[in-house]
Amino acid sequence: MRTVLAVDGGNSKTDVALVAEDGTVLATGRGGAFVPQTAGVPAAIDVLGETTRLALGPDAEPPYADLVAAYVAGADLPVEEDLLREEIMARGYGREAVVGNDTFALLRAGTSRPWGVAVVCGAGINAVGVSPAGQVARYPALGRISGDWGGGLGLGEEVLWHAVRAEDGRGPATVLLDVVRRFFGARTAEEVTIALHLGELRADRLLGLVPELLAAAGGGDAVARGVVERQADEVAVMGVAAMRRLGMLDDPCEVVLGGGVLTARDPLLTSLVEERYAAQAPRAVLVVAGLPPIAGAALLGLDRLGAGPAAADRLREAFAATPAGRPSPTTAPSA
Repeated sequence: MRTVLAVDGGNSKTDVALVAEDGTVLATGRGGAFVPQTAGVPAAIDVLGETTRLALGPDAEPPYADLVAAYVAGADLPVEEDLLREEIMARGYGREAVVGNDTFALLRAGTSRPWGVAVVCGAGINAVGVSPAGQVARYPALGRISGDWGGGLGLGEEVLWHAVRAEDGRGPATVLLDVVRRFFGARTAEEVTIALHLGELRADRLLGLVPELLAAAGGGDAVARGVVERQADEVAVMGVAAMRRLGMLDDPCEVVLGGGVLTARDPLLTSLVEERYAAQAPRAVLVVAGLPPIAGAALLGLDRLGAGPAAADRLREAFAATPAGRPSPTTAPSA
């Protein structure tokens, strides 16, 4: 029976799952961050290999599966997908490989059918749409230079921006100033800015400000609420624009919401997102992903092998059965 090595690689971790063609989950593993955009393609594929050996055992040798289905962060452009696929094939990890952006895995994991729209708001923000005919609408997702705004890091930067301006008088008073001072244990927000500039503080620490921002917005701080409202605008416009480009605005369409900022289900942000979709795409059906992206990557791999609905159902059941989204192997892997 043929097998799929599914891969969900992101900025914080890499998940793999070895899946049989009938949908049986044979092995799972979790490893370090998959960051080809900063560490380079070879280093990112090293992480994939290490995580796979963690799942299959240290003596496992490639090829690990008939098909490697890797849906990962950092594959934002077709040329990046090609480079990652070439490196996977050069290592012999699979007899065949397909690489795509992780938004495709989110979409497949969250929809009841293999088309619709997915919007991810985690450390960054991105979206993808797939029409019933297989047409794709996507974005470069390279940050502000490609028209993006928001995501966890962007929101953290906004919190610090507003805190500094409140502190030096350029902006209105906001509880975000106290949030920044308390969160970083700093006397002033300016100290945090300087620490970031000098490399004494890692930029990803700003992610921790997101829950504080949401709490402040929910508590009535006008500045914080303005930031959260803009994030809701962006979550809506990315999905709606993808639907419009694919001609799907006039028909029922599932919109899968994923990423830590959205799956936290903050009451204010959730209600604002719902309001915007109701106004701009009233036939959209919002779905918060119930399965992890690794399940979507595996489902896409099974689609590629031509597996039927029974295999997809078996795989979905396996991932839904565990809160962590990482089912224990049904059988020992035979790598």
